[in-house]
Amino acid sequence: MNKIVKIVLAAMLLLSIGASTANADVKKGQKLFTKKLKASCAIAGNVMAHKHTMAEWKKFNDEGKMADAIREICPKIKDKALKEKYLPHYFDFFHEYAVDSGNVPSC
Repeated sequence: MNKIVKIVLAAMLLLSIGASTANADVKKGQKLFTKKLKASCAIAGNVMAHKHTMAEWKKFNDEGKMADAIREICPKIKDKALKEKYLPHYFDFFHEYAVDSGNVPSC
């Protein structure tokens, strides 16, 4: 019985670790913003994130309009900075530091 419990706990641990690495990351979003968007936008990350509330950023993400929301704030953005693989990270960054979040990024 003890062996079964250990196996089940180990499996649950492995599944939780695997699931968390597949998710987007706030820190990666911050790095991507600094590398891909900051120069084109000519604004800091906190200013960009403060353009919308957490609910608004979530709505843009859920509706698949994240790239449009970013382009509206920064019309000079190049398409290669808005690749689909970057958008979940941008969302996590902007959502974490939205105007109503109370958080302030360091970029």
